[in-house]
Amino acid sequence: MDNMVDHVDEENVNQVVDPGKGVPSNEDATPGFELPLLLFAGFRTLIERLHAELARQGHPDMRPAHGYALQAIAASPYGATASDIGRRLGVSKQAAGKTVDRLLALGYAARADDPADARRKLVRLTPHGIDALSRSAAVFDELRADWAARLGPDRVRDLEAALRAVVPAETTFRLDATSWLGGA
Repeated sequence: MDNMVDHVDEENVNQVVDPGKGVPSNEDATPGFELPLLLFAGFRTLIERLHAELARQGHPDMRPAHGYALQAIAASPYGATASDIGRRLGVSKQAAGKTVDRLLALGYAARADDPADARRKLVRLTPHGIDALSRSAAVFDELRADWAARLGPDRVRDLEAALRAVVPAETTFRLDATSWLGGA
């Protein structure tokens, strides 16, 4: 996305401008489209660095969706059903089921009988899945420390507090991004 449609004028219906160029010098006049792009780029940078490090540490098959699903499974001390995982992540039971199948194949999770209802199957983390989550947490701490070293710890804390103030708590950990990015 090198160029964006920034505004409309009388001669050129859609004027294309480079991000950060063609904008008034007023500090508060940053184009509105830059904020979501910067937030997304920051997210992608962190996630890509995380997965590169996880690959180096013995988890080359881990993908972002796997990590979120592992967290959803770990949220329950007894395990979770595919429906539970789907609800926690904001995806369909079928999408959650596909992710669970992949986690099972990779050895990150295992199925177990539900002690409260023999008809239900629970998904539980294996030692390999627990290791991946532990390593992810450590790497995220390192990535946050890197941002704090670059920006200063107060600015990182302020950024986190500001985002908590504007992000509704119920959407913080939803994965249904494909629905709003134009996917199926």
